[in-house]
Amino acid sequence: MRYKIIFSYDGTNFNGYQIQPNLRTVQKELQKAVSYLNQQTDTSVQSSGRTDKGVHALGQVAHFDLDVEISIEKIKRGLNSNLPKDIHIICVKKVSKNFHARFKAKKKEYTYKINIGEYDPLERNYIYQYNRPLDVAKMKEAIKYFEGTHDFTSFVSSEDIRENKVRTIFKTNIQKKNNIIEINFQSDGFMKYQVRNMVGLLIYIGCGKKEASDVQKMLTAKDRTQSVKTAPPEGLYLKKVWY
Repeated sequence: MRYKIIFSYDGTNFNGYQIQPNLRTVQKELQKAVSYLNQQTDTSVQSSGRTDKGVHALGQVAHFDLDVEISIEKIKRGLNSNLPKDIHIICVKKVSKNFHARFKAKKKEYTYKINIGEYDPLERNYIYQYNRPLDVAKMKEAIKYFEGTHDFTSFVSSEDIRENKVRTIFKTNIQKKNNIIEINFQSDGFMKYQVRNMVGLLIYIGCGKKEASDVQKMLTAKDRTQSVKTAPPEGLYLKKVWY
């Protein structure tokens, strides 16, 4: 039987989602918990995508197969009791064998949070502590250049070796509440460091180091060396995945 899970995690103390030798990762912890339920049989857990070290998730999605018959309620309770406190299973659903958390995903949304007010040590792992003013109006003007279908080579890590770097961003949004800026992107897919690099440029625009029109120039250039400093991971959240 195949099961789909929606789950959240605090990425602060993980070395990213994907399993890495001798490192604490989200996937490693999930597979340990699922394998325990599956009569101690090593069981793979496939997610909608990877997140980097320090990045959080509000609505990550994954799937796995179980050889044993267990009720939905017991799967959720069993997983949460065997997972560390920085991962939580929100819901479990039985799905067909052709469901795949990664390949069936149609759209994802990421949110990035920036504090432009006083430094907050309690939120340092969850909101980027920029702690200086930013021109939100200019950032709102600039972010619209990202919408549509583009080659995002200028905004993707050189470590991402995929040849096709064309993606479609369906919707963007920036809102400011008190001293917290939230930046949202909805797309058919994101590549390594893409969101953090786009946010990095928006920050440069907000502080006056770049112009809104520079977004279009960098998209056209298709050259990562022309982009700016990558925004840090702690402000980034995988918010939702659509199927």
